[in-house]
Amino acid sequence: MTRLLLPDYAKTDGDGETGLTRVLQEIKESELASYGMIVNSFYELEQVYADYYDKQLLQVQGRRAWYIGPLSLCNQDKGKRGKQASVDQGGILKWLDSKKANSVVYVCFGSIANFSETQLREIARGLEDSGQQFIWVVRRSDKDDKGWLPEGFETRTTSEGRGVIIWGWAPQVLILDHQTVGAFVTHCGWNSTLEAVSAGVPMLTWPVSAEQFYNEKFVTDILQIGVPVGVKKWNRIVGDNITSNALQKALHRIMIGEEAEPMRNRAHKLAQMATTALQHNGSSYCHFTHLIQHLRSIASLQN
Repeated sequence: MTRLLLPDYAKTDGDGETGLTRVLQEIKESELASYGMIVNSFYELEQVYADYYDKQLLQVQGRRAWYIGPLSLCNQDKGKRGKQASVDQGGILKWLDSKKANSVVYVCFGSIANFSETQLREIARGLEDSGQQFIWVVRRSDKDDKGWLPEGFETRTTSEGRGVIIWGWAPQVLILDHQTVGAFVTHCGWNSTLEAVSAGVPMLTWPVSAEQFYNEKFVTDILQIGVPVGVKKWNRIVGDNITSNALQKALHRIMIGEEAEPMRNRAHKLAQMATTALQHNGSSYCHFTHLIQHLRSIASLQN
């Protein structure tokens, strides 16, 4: 339930304590000293976990938890999330509008994960060999250095209208919410996972580090709206190696395999639940209302 994307503190001080150890201790202390926890999720998505977590907080620590998400659905301007987009939103929407429903794969691994040039080349080959249309977000500081791309890849995919590469930051919520996006290749960070759930998009899971492997199990085994690409190794920043053939097979499975339609149906139902949770008298609406009332009662006691 508490999903923390922790920074990479690897240095050790003179007492043998790492920065990560200190961060974890500070988090634990701040949680114990707080009135409770605000969670970017909604009750229906994680009901069993929410009930257990609430029970532990109330009975053991005397605190509360409020589930007020998905926060991404609260933003009226879907193009604004995080940094300024590195691409013209109108151009991306025009390209998506020209495609059929559920025919585009969106590929993005968040703002922290990195891949070697060899792995990026395998991703490019897997995308091209799959025959699927795609939008691929590549986080590279030097977008002019494209020597790792297979020869002619960008020209072929662009000229044929099969693919778009976004170099830098993408308007992710806007893209995921488009009806032509049929799958999301993701590192399983919680923000990205919840945004995909809210948009009703199945996920091809490629976790890298932190809590992402837990999120993958939640998506693939519990919610059953995802397909694992096959990553086994936890890495702090650099992703595990996956072959182009493995990516191609996973894309086929999630886009046009026999599981694709049932997964898509389950994803759409979860998206409807997410929307309902934020509406008047929905679970997140009620949790947020109760949170405000709780804070007001605390403030009145202190005055």
